[in-house]
Amino acid sequence: MDVIYVDNNATTRVAPEVIEEMLPYFGDLYGNPSSMHTFGGTVGRKVREAREKVAHLIGALPEEIVFTGCGTESDNTAINAAIESNPGKKHIVATRVEHPAVKNLFEHLSKKGYRTTFIPVDHQGRLDIDALEKSLTDDTAIVSIMWANNETGVMFPIEEITQRVRERGIVFHTDAVQTVGKIPVDVKKAGVDMLSLSGHKIHAPKGIAALYVRKGVKFTPFLIGGHQERGRRGGTENVSSIIGMGKACELAVDHLKEQAGRVKTLRDRLESGLLKGTPKALINGDREHRLPNTTSISFEYVEGESILLMMDRLGICASSGSACTSGSLEPSHVLRAMGVPFTAAHGSIRFSLSVYNTEKEIDFIIKELPPIIAKLREISPFWKPEIPS
Repeated sequence: MDVIYVDNNATTRVAPEVIEEMLPYFGDLYGNPSSMHTFGGTVGRKVREAREKVAHLIGALPEEIVFTGCGTESDNTAINAAIESNPGKKHIVATRVEHPAVKNLFEHLSKKGYRTTFIPVDHQGRLDIDALEKSLTDDTAIVSIMWANNETGVMFPIEEITQRVRERGIVFHTDAVQTVGKIPVDVKKAGVDMLSLSGHKIHAPKGIAALYVRKGVKFTPFLIGGHQERGRRGGTENVSSIIGMGKACELAVDHLKEQAGRVKTLRDRLESGLLKGTPKALINGDREHRLPNTTSISFEYVEGESILLMMDRLGICASSGSACTSGSLEPSHVLRAMGVPFTAAHGSIRFSLSVYNTEKEIDFIIKELPPIIAKLREISPFWKPEIPS
């Protein structure tokens, strides 16, 4: 059975070109890039090249890139760095729809005496910017707001947010893990202080990510150790994965037009086909300001877990929300924050596409999913066929 993979916001396949680029560093080129000898120096040069490629993708300087182990580490590092660098400030700000890497850290910090503010969103997942501005005080150490939501794809106006936050002299961090590689990102234009990105969201391997730290921003390391990463993240470099991430960033630059064109067209085709073929289905989130590859669709009066299981039997891989929370039976905190009705929130499916998806795959989903929904509704105690669609 062929696999139809539309869960790319959870992770992506490693691009063949990335694998090819990485392979020598599992074998013959095994030197430590921090070594003084020529053998290690050869590897070190490739790490520097990879850093340049990551920087180029987001419009940064190479020395502003810190390699980390995952997006969660990048988020945690940024937030903790701001807190450690501003020890007298005890207020932190995020949104109600943040990824668990930020949301759960904020909740943890609240237990340690930090005053946390979670800014609300409206029914389309759009941020209340006025509420954000009103929340800022002289005691605010950091504002951390995702660039695009991992479940709905809704994008926040980062440039406007950054301007309002930095006018108050407050550090601003954005979790751009789902954004980088899908739309053009320019950290200088956006004006952010720190930005997180992750390799396995852009066809690099898992276990490698990066944190952009704007030159001049106060920074306290999260991992204390050797001199690696200019003393900002101790530990021997994950050489093969760093080189793989560099290649993935190089490919991502070339794929930006395809994301905005063909991938978006496939996403829209999937949406229109499923909405046409399924009564009581709705799109979650702002349909204009969102990532080109992502759609969250709620099928009322059915359980998302049941939909996923029946799709899985057909080889269709999707999700009910963030992969980091998919083991929970609770409705998505993102959809709850948006006020999505209970009957719809439980039946929400996220489809996230990549440049590897095809029209044939999308048409297969459009053909096979509506009968699944109809079958599940037949056994649902909440579904009433006479309800107008």
